[in-house]
Amino acid sequence: MIRVLIADDQPLVRRGLALILAPDPEFEVVGEAGDGAEAVALAERLRPDVVVMDIRMPILDGVEATAELFRLLPECRVLALSTFDMDEYVVAALRAGAYGFLPNDISPEELTAAIRTVHTGEAAVAPRLLTRLISTYVRASARPAPRASGVPAELTPREREIWQLLATGLDNTEIAAELDISVSTVKNHITGIFGKLGVRDRAQAVIAACESGVVAVADGPR
Repeated sequence: MIRVLIADDQPLVRRGLALILAPDPEFEVVGEAGDGAEAVALAERLRPDVVVMDIRMPILDGVEATAELFRLLPECRVLALSTFDMDEYVVAALRAGAYGFLPNDISPEELTAAIRTVHTGEAAVAPRLLTRLISTYVRASARPAPRASGVPAELTPREREIWQLLATGLDNTEIAAELDISVSTVKNHITGIFGKLGVRDRAQAVIAACESGVVAVADGPR
């Protein structure tokens, strides 16, 4: 059973999310919070597996609450949920330690699938948000950048290549085809890349690639 804490400043939204999860025996809603500070306090007491966290809340907003939970309860996964799916919110939530970000116009099936995904420690970012993040902020050069600033020295030239291709939106199969290597080899390299970068998933790897100069960053949203 996945223990879930719901944090949203609107009681109707909290009740709606709880009702979505209630029929599924895989989930147990252990508490509801009306602001970020309450979410942190309840999480410390109730120890949920997943916190469904609204980004815009009073007292302590969802991003700050996520960062606090990541510091205090690193085993607790945060799934950020927001009416506002602007890129700055997505990036801020992921930087703070959220394992996923979804707009709140998703279906009940998408919500439950995302909770299951973040519970396993994988990323759950709505495809349209991750695609937009890449297309808006990343303008990759035609070839990998072997001497990008801020790149960890531990990364091998092959890992740098794969990191850049990952950051431009290619999946494992496409990276394998681009470099003429096997998909399993790509997976092994990506595991090593994540470890050396200190990131959990592809979304954070994209952000790290932009910040380090592995891929070029556009002047602003297009």
